[in-house]
Amino acid sequence: MNWKTLVLVVLALVAGVGVLLKMAVRTPQAPAHQVFINGSILTMDVNNPVVEALSARGERIEKVGATADIMAEADEDTVVVDLRGRTMLPGFIDAHGHFPGSGMKVVAADLNSPPIGDTLTIADVLDALEKQAAKTSPGKWVSGFGYDDTLLAERRHPTREELDSVSTEHPVVAMHVSGHMLVANSVALELVGITPDTPDPEGGVIGRRPGSREPNGLLEETARLDIMREMQNLSLVDTYRLIKAATNEYSAMGVTTAQSGGVTPELAMGLSLFSKLGVISQRLILFPFETEWRDALRNGDYDPAEYNSDKVVMGAVKLVADGSIQGFTGYLSEPYYTPYHGDADYRGYPSISREDLFSQVEALHRAGYQLAIHGNGDASIEDILDAFEAAQRAYPVEDPRMILIHAQMAREDQIARMKALGITPSFFTAHTWYWGDRHRDIFMGPKRAAQISPSKWALDHNLHFSSHLDTPVTPMEPLQAVWSQVFRITTGGDVLGPEQRISVMQALRAVTIDAAWQVFQEDNRGSLNPGKYADLVVLSGNLLDDPMAMRDLEVERTVIGGATVFARP
Repeated sequence: MNWKTLVLVVLALVAGVGVLLKMAVRTPQAPAHQVFINGSILTMDVNNPVVEALSARGERIEKVGATADIMAEADEDTVVVDLRGRTMLPGFIDAHGHFPGSGMKVVAADLNSPPIGDTLTIADVLDALEKQAAKTSPGKWVSGFGYDDTLLAERRHPTREELDSVSTEHPVVAMHVSGHMLVANSVALELVGITPDTPDPEGGVIGRRPGSREPNGLLEETARLDIMREMQNLSLVDTYRLIKAATNEYSAMGVTTAQSGGVTPELAMGLSLFSKLGVISQRLILFPFETEWRDALRNGDYDPAEYNSDKVVMGAVKLVADGSIQGFTGYLSEPYYTPYHGDADYRGYPSISREDLFSQVEALHRAGYQLAIHGNGDASIEDILDAFEAAQRAYPVEDPRMILIHAQMAREDQIARMKALGITPSFFTAHTWYWGDRHRDIFMGPKRAAQISPSKWALDHNLHFSSHLDTPVTPMEPLQAVWSQVFRITTGGDVLGPEQRISVMQALRAVTIDAAWQVFQEDNRGSLNPGKYADLVVLSGNLLDDPMAMRDLEVERTVIGGATVFARP
């Protein structure tokens, strides 16, 4: 652990940013007793019962049931909220995301194309970055996030030279929507020492100009990591602004537990401190990133208690086994539908060799850590299953709950293996909406695209799973994730894989109780049982009346530990 960093952060917080302490003083408090009555309350208990009313004492749920029974225990000091038929359910749990990444909008340009943003051309990308540069101090990083080469008119990535036209004084970076690659200008490449002589790192690719070893600015997978680390060195003020923007957004979307799926020691300590100061409303699940914690994880220096609190839990250790399907870096058993750069045999590539994956999984599993491994392509998923099966055989754990993050191209035989091995997938279900048409037409072809995020197969095999949005890859809109699992409709209006659709209640469980179970938190959150945290969300209507219209519902109130952290005016 970097104690020097910790001391500097603490001193800066105390001496330089008094506003944080003021914010902590104004942290919302839970009433001694409050009741919610006359609602459609989805408890997400084992049998999904729907009740009328709920009572909470302080931060915990006391009772659920009929309105008359709940009101019988109210007195003159009880806070009474009449739901008037609206839906209440457990607060949404972010099963996999990168909190506080959605707050990047306060320090970086938004380069997303429709349906998220309005970027249509390379010129739009450059214009947004130029505007960002104009308000950035000389020499500081200028960045934008979310461009999608397949949605730009030119159907390509920006180039190093184009980013040089934005600035030759600033390091300039455009981050791909997948989060698995970026384009850097000459200043940025020079700062991290990437030259024509720099070899491709294991699990990554440095893009080159045609017929040359001169970098063209595109950095895939592990090749981008040095630049990503440099970009994370934000000022304390910008860090506060970013975190506050993210927590406000999550609160407005009904998210009561957020996840940061791959943290450095510095980020873990920073989030823990901001949580204790009351700046972050949400409960946090943090996944230490194996590459950043390797020595501490292996030699016993890692102590989760140094970061944990009543709202922060250090969870599974995160590994990344491959990349992104829409970035052509996901590792497949069969070639991509559209040949990548004309190579009809191209299948993507692993981010870590099979041998190293086996070694790392065994070492971490033997040490007793829960694992969360990113795998999109079915070849990568096969490697993950093989590695975990070998580790379980050598060092069996009765209930490991190894999380297979995304599991996007999982085959049915692999779903069956997950069940047998104690592995639980977290599906990026909104892929059907955001990328479904292009998965069918560009990346996977009709047959494989119809099987992405195979939730129904998981149900058929009695396999627990969660659903996530990978925010900031897509916006934090939990009802979009639910809607996508239920209907699997693409932005083009087609149904992608109707046989993989599931019911509304099943999809809601994937963002509540099953998401809590996946990270060993089902005893304190995820369903509205007496004794659990009063983490609640109230919607603007009855979700069950018209499921197709659920995305039109607004979050009217978000309650965390009995305290209202968001209420729509």
